[in-house]
Amino acid sequence: MLFRVTTFFLALALAAAASLTCFKAPSLFAWKVAIFVDEFGHWLWPVPLVLIALASLYSGKGDALWRYGTWVISLAALGLLVKPTLQAAQLARSLPEELAREFGAVKLDRQAFSVAALFKKTADSGPVRCETRVFTPKSEYGELSLDFYYAVGRTPAPCVLVIHGGGWDSGDRRQFESFNRYLAQRGFAVAAIDYRLAPRFLWPAQRDDTHAALAYLRAHSAELGVDPNRFVLFGRSAGGQIAEAVGYDDPPDYIRGVMAWYAPADLYFAWKYTAENDLLNSFLLMRQYLGGPPETAGKAFESASSYLHVRAGTLPTLLAHGQLDALVWHRQSERLNARLKEVKSPVVFLDLPWATHGFDYNPSGPAGQLGSFAIEWFLRAVTQDRHADGR
Repeated sequence: MLFRVTTFFLALALAAAASLTCFKAPSLFAWKVAIFVDEFGHWLWPVPLVLIALASLYSGKGDALWRYGTWVISLAALGLLVKPTLQAAQLARSLPEELAREFGAVKLDRQAFSVAALFKKTADSGPVRCETRVFTPKSEYGELSLDFYYAVGRTPAPCVLVIHGGGWDSGDRRQFESFNRYLAQRGFAVAAIDYRLAPRFLWPAQRDDTHAALAYLRAHSAELGVDPNRFVLFGRSAGGQIAEAVGYDDPPDYIRGVMAWYAPADLYFAWKYTAENDLLNSFLLMRQYLGGPPETAGKAFESASSYLHVRAGTLPTLLAHGQLDALVWHRQSERLNARLKEVKSPVVFLDLPWATHGFDYNPSGPAGQLGSFAIEWFLRAVTQDRHADGR
């Protein structure tokens, strides 16, 4: 009896976890489970098959309900676990064509997605020289540092400025270090920066820190092996908001493009549709970042909302967002994508139907593979010598 109960509830628990490939996580704990089943779930494929085999081998007369129940639930779990892989394979078919149409054709030595690559390590593929540098002088708020990853086999190299996430009040430049090393291995210098955090420092301090980092990198471009005229901004979550705002509001001409993963592009929109009991306490995050609600901090809301700064000639943009994001509403990137298309600015939106916030945690996962492929394509395309028409 204990064996039957245990087997049945294992199948039930697995199916419940796998259902997060279809539904938004209702809690922060469930969100972490969702990242696992979305991007590591292929490692669990054998589990429902084992449960089905056990139910078949050890059932006897009178066990039909347990046996068939375990079969059905295990098969449902398997289908849900396979879902991200099937959807990633479908997206991969059209992704290269879409990237080429919007940004130009390039040649990459890998596929957009491969089932075999799910079980291989793809990031941090070799030694990369990295050093920490202070890019702001001492002041009342202390110093700010960046981690610089030298491009392998290429100088002067385009530079990707990476802006970390963390709700604007936490996080640091060491997030996703392995992916920074991966980009350096692929021939791109990477500068992962810190910036002043809320609530002590309000917007636009974070924008100013980003510009300070860019100015430092350009001033030291020769010793760093960086091309001072080829920078791309990349941010995740809160960092994506900063990257978009810096890249859209009167950007310097040496910034070639913006990449933003699961970022809030319109903070007025975020404020309007935020619920009091959401998982991040978003009202608090926005108040302490922008200095209050829209009624008293409207200037900050306006300057921080990249959506409001889209116009003809806006920089090429690569967006990615999971439709099941429980922390930043997927509609943020969906609306920004539509607005960019309205003004005919080059944009590709990697719209992931199974994914949640932080989907790129596993670079070998379904979303991780698609994302890294799109990033490398975008970087190679927008940092090429400019066309005669200025694009």
